[in-house]
Amino acid sequence: MKTFKIILLLFVTLLITNCADTEKENNEAVAIAALQSQIERLETEKANLAMVRPEVLAENTNMYVIEREIPGVGDLTAEDLKGISQVSCGVLKDMGSEIQWLHSYVTGDKIYCVYTAPNEEMVREHAKQGGFPANSVSSVGTIISPKTAE
Repeated sequence: MKTFKIILLLFVTLLITNCADTEKENNEAVAIAALQSQIERLETEKANLAMVRPEVLAENTNMYVIEREIPGVGDLTAEDLKGISQVSCGVLKDMGSEIQWLHSYVTGDKIYCVYTAPNEEMVREHAKQGGFPANSVSSVGTIISPKTAE
């Protein structure tokens, strides 16, 4: 009978420990899910804050979209695009901090670049010095996104 009580006591102890471990695992899973949700929310907020908007630029600074017609540019290798980027960055460095390249979109036969600069002439001068076409330079008034619909 004593052996049975010991076995029963061990069984109950093991059962309680397993239940506690399961509850702990469930609590950890809930905490992890909550943290992942917070991380996603913060990443969205960070992306929204990181987006340069024309209406908040310094005085005498404008945002421009430059359309560059370059046949076959979408077929260039990553190394080719890196070289083009390096040329652009070199010209920007020489021109000073008034003009900045934010990013570009490469399509089949065109690149659409987004820059900030005091004026269109400076954007065109960058293109001239870099040997890039600037088929169209348009001033950006504002940016809209799905967030605008909220």
